[in-house]
Amino acid sequence: MPTPRPRKAAPRPAPKLSHVGKNSRARMVDVTDKAETVREAKASGRINISKAAMALVREHSLEKGPVTAVARFAGIQAAKRTSDAIPMCHPLLLSQVDVVIIPRPFGFEITSTVKTKGQTGAEMEALHAVSVAALTIYDMVKAADKKMVIGDIRLESKTGGKSGDFRR
Repeated sequence: MPTPRPRKAAPRPAPKLSHVGKNSRARMVDVTDKAETVREAKASGRINISKAAMALVREHSLEKGPVTAVARFAGIQAAKRTSDAIPMCHPLLLSQVDVVIIPRPFGFEITSTVKTKGQTGAEMEALHAVSVAALTIYDMVKAADKKMVIGDIRLESKTGGKSGDFRR
């Protein structure tokens, strides 16, 4: 008796880009019929800074002020204003934004957590908060180190919404 041939898995449908409409035109997604759910997103990133510049930061010797406090406020403000910077983002009423900046020997690790109850998620707000916090640190430290590198900005987790939960 011949060995049965393995069945081929059904092909998965190609993923769709929600912000691209007919004729490849950019569009804002219509969320009118989406259910309101509690949504939370967490993002992280880092900025690498020279040891000499980090020493100045730790000594509070930079003229622009307390680096981590200013960067944390900038990150919070950025989360609240994401739709002003990212054209297809919906303005969200955020219920919480937290930005944590941890000094490390290489520079800083930055994390943000954003919460909302709405029809669309908070991923972009969390990513925007991390990005702007890192850029603010760069701005405040650039007189002492022009070789800083911002990187590893990524979504760590998200909960709520139609697409379900995600954890890196």
